[in-house]
Amino acid sequence: MAILEVRDVTSGYGEVQILWGASLSLEEGKLTSLVGTNGAGKTTLLRTIMGLNKPWSGSIWFEGKDISQLPPYAKAEMGLVLVPEGRQLFTDMTVAENLEMGATPKRAIPNYKGNLERVYELLPRLKERREQKAGTLSGGEQQMLAVARGIMAEPKALLIDELSLGLAPVLVLGLFETLNQLKELGITLLLVEQNVQMALAVSDFGYVLSQGRMELEGSSRELAKNEHVRSAYLGL
Repeated sequence: MAILEVRDVTSGYGEVQILWGASLSLEEGKLTSLVGTNGAGKTTLLRTIMGLNKPWSGSIWFEGKDISQLPPYAKAEMGLVLVPEGRQLFTDMTVAENLEMGATPKRAIPNYKGNLERVYELLPRLKERREQKAGTLSGGEQQMLAVARGIMAEPKALLIDELSLGLAPVLVLGLFETLNQLKELGITLLLVEQNVQMALAVSDFGYVLSQGRMELEGSSRELAKNEHVRSAYLGL
């Protein structure tokens, strides 16, 4: 069953069109990857899903409801949560304070303590650093915190933009393992990622976005074997 459906969405900035009839579907409890080169429109699609950009046409459905025109805070209250590119942490606040800021949706407040325990169990380094200012963390720790802040919002679907960007490979492996743990907890995941090989390795289903259009879709195993994907995105 699809928890999120994007149907023929067009969007852009000012008069510049970026998305040209993009569609995708997230199956509940699955990890879906959205891959493509820089400038393909991946971040624009996430921003449009979340309501940071308004769709020019097409529609976005979440749990069977048309949410195309809802503001971001209303979507977060429903359980649709974005971990943005560049982390966008409150750098002068502690780790614990950033996590508290993540738990602002009304649906997340009653379960604050339980979610905090879950975060510290998944990412124990954050527990060690809980009184440290976010701006003093390493890049990998900041990315952990950005994901953890998203978990604190008690998402039904968590959208993650460029998880591995700028991080050392050893840190990336740990973060991708965290995604598998989140999936086991029943959270539906959409991963936007430039590391195509890693993204397809951990996900159940994948989409390839090219110049604002969905070029390919299929099981991650099928896409990893696809000759075009192998030559254009994996360098094989």
